[in-house]
Amino acid sequence: MVSPTRRREAVAHLQRAFPGLSERRACRVVGQPRATHRQKRRIKSDEPSILKAMHRLVRERPRFGYRRIHVALRCVGFKITRKRVYRLWKQEGFKVLQKQSKKNRVGVSANGCIRRRAEFPNHVWAWDFIHDRDERGRSIRWLAIVDEYTRECLVLDGSRSFKSADVLDVLRDLFLIRGVPKHIRSDNGPEFIADAVRRFLDDTGIDTLYIEPGSPWQNGYAESFNSRLRDELLDAEVFADLHEARALTDYWKNDYNHRRPHSSLEYKTPAEFAASCGRPPVGAAPLPTDGRTTRTLDPLTPTLVEAGT
Repeated sequence: MVSPTRRREAVAHLQRAFPGLSERRACRVVGQPRATHRQKRRIKSDEPSILKAMHRLVRERPRFGYRRIHVALRCVGFKITRKRVYRLWKQEGFKVLQKQSKKNRVGVSANGCIRRRAEFPNHVWAWDFIHDRDERGRSIRWLAIVDEYTRECLVLDGSRSFKSADVLDVLRDLFLIRGVPKHIRSDNGPEFIADAVRRFLDDTGIDTLYIEPGSPWQNGYAESFNSRLRDELLDAEVFADLHEARALTDYWKNDYNHRRPHSSLEYKTPAEFAASCGRPPVGAAPLPTDGRTTRTLDPLTPTLVEAGT
């Protein structure tokens, strides 16, 4: 609040907030001379066109300061002084950032979500862990599995800890309900690269897409889901215990899938978008058959067995 215009706005706000407050006293509080306050700013007729040209130049040349913008304006035909350009520059809030942050690009790994995109339901699943604590400081972990094409949250399972056997139990149940995906994308966490998990995924014909270490943006769908979960639930709730945490996350998962519109799906819910895609294929990667037998997932073992048709 250093410019006369800002101080005029502050005086007007004080008079609105405190009915009966005189202009003299409001100016004294803000530090605005009454003569300056009553003097109305005169806007020249060419100012709108100058501002329009300045905005265009700033977008085209974000590293140009007001001196170079002044030269550029004179080159396109505006007769304007450098002091006036500086005043308009400050008025519009333009500035050149002293320190630029480099953009993160996809790493060398070919398994990132940009290079290997999901093309239909059950094509690529992304899974990850997200951590939090209850009110007594005890750790809680959630295993989250997301269908990258429909954005559905397929699993949001909470526990104190997860071992590879626990992860396999979750996968077996999910495969029986949803079907077998073609790819699963994950980071290099110990639960995901365990020998038992890798053998199970190989036996079921699933291609594992392990992202490059230290490159979470390559698993962008899982990271985006985790950020929504943390922002909308984990940072807003204090869990008394594991039972309450599971109940609240189950409710949030149902709300996320069926009532929360998703901007990337043209503001449809994930369940609504999945329904519009038709019934998702049980096995996104078609399993070879000889015409008389089919290959199905045995719920009791982590392998595919043949069954008569």
